[in-house]
Amino acid sequence: MTEEAQRVIEAMNAVEAIADPEVRARAIGEVLADQAARAQRWREDRRAVVLEMRAQEPPVSYRKIAATLGVSLRTVQDIEVGYSGSGKNRPRKEES
Repeated sequence: MTEEAQRVIEAMNAVEAIADPEVRARAIGEVLADQAARAQRWREDRRAVVLEMRAQEPPVSYRKIAATLGVSLRTVQDIEVGYSGSGKNRPRKEES
């Protein structure tokens, strides 16, 4: 795990550890509001990285991208096509 990601997780753990339930709820709301605004930008940023790797000559394989980003091969494929929902709602591939 990256150092930055670890710091974010530690900060979220600190929010969960706030003893006063009202203060904790307010902090949770603040974090959720920021996360909602940030999530789309982060998805777009991650997708740009995947698309850039796939555009190289030769294209970087899905498996290598998955290993580099620490996600599954299917997640890389979903990111490439711009899909970000849950697996149960994933559009089916059209049969040729």
